Amino acid sequence: MTPLMELRNVTKVFGGNVNSPNATVALDNMSFTIEVDFPHIITIAGESGSGKSTMMMLLLNLYEPTMGSVLYNGRDVRTLKKDEVLDFRRNVQAVFQDPFAVYNPFYKVDNLISIPIKNFKLAKNKRAAYELMNSALTRVGLRPEETLGRFPHQLSGGQRQRIAVARALILQPKLLIADEPVSMVDASLRATILKQIRELNQELKIPVLYITHDLTTAYHVSDYIIVLYHGSVMEAGDVEVVIRQPKHPYTQLLVNSIPWPDPNHLWGEAAESIKGARSTGHQGCKFAPRCPQAFAPCLESKPPLFRNEGVHASACFLYQGGEVVNQDDIRSLFR
Repeated sequence: MTPLMELRNVTKVFGGNVNSPNATVALDNMSFTIEVDFPHIITIAGESGSGKSTMMMLLLNLYEPTMGSVLYNGRDVRTLKKDEVLDFRRNVQAVFQDPFAVYNPFYKVDNLISIPIKNFKLAKNKRAAYELMNSALTRVGLRPEETLGRFPHQLSGGQRQRIAVARALILQPKLLIADEPVSMVDASLRATILKQIRELNQELKIPVLYITHDLTTAYHVSDYIIVLYHGSVMEAGDVEVVIRQPKHPYTQLLVNSIPWPDPNHLWGEAAESIKGARSTGHQGCKFAPRCPQAFAPCLESKPPLFRNEGVHASACFLYQGGEVVNQDDIRSLFR
């Protein structure tokens, strides 16, 4: 079956071409597929600058790849015809990080939800459109009578973010991409919003890409995880296995940086050990200059993904000798 979305050997460079000394490689030869019949939540995780949001922007066709192709239903998104673009825009929806930036402050929030209903002709008349809006807001835990008719500044960040979720899901998309959807809302609302995304994922049976730097929420909300560093995959697999038994030194440091309610656990220890310069173009592992366990092979060549278990692989020479997972087949770890 043709994948819904596919990144095929995609590289995205900012500030020059691939070989430019001042260029920033945001995503490096990334291949990944999203099947339409795979109703799970996949987390794309990593620290700031790891390439998470760049990956999202490429999937949404808001960035063009420097090399490689982004495919929708087997077609390069840059060559889609007008009707295919409309289909793409309906079926691949996003919830962005800032719950205020997506709103026009001069329009009531009704406008954000009514536009997709109008553009995609989801209702025959105003009454039917109003019923759709009510249903969408109720589904994400909002009361329509307390939400519609208000301006964005009259609602909390959590309410605005849930309206954004409702807007995306009213189209019944085939893929939802959530980019740090709870990073700018109160802690008390984070669990609520993530719970709603999880429930909607299970109810509507659509795959969700959850993009975050927060491994705690990733662990609670997702089924699988891909850990990125400097545009490359460091570790991937079942989220339970990767978070509880991380193999790659980078993932271990990220997990060790999670705050624990233990006064004897010094959070700064992990932060200190992850310091150091980023890769400056050497041929080895990108994390090697910062890795506390780096040894000779790490500086000489880029490690492939070695399978640790059936649903777990890490790009680290500490596990050389194991089965190599083709970078084009990360999806094989999700089953």
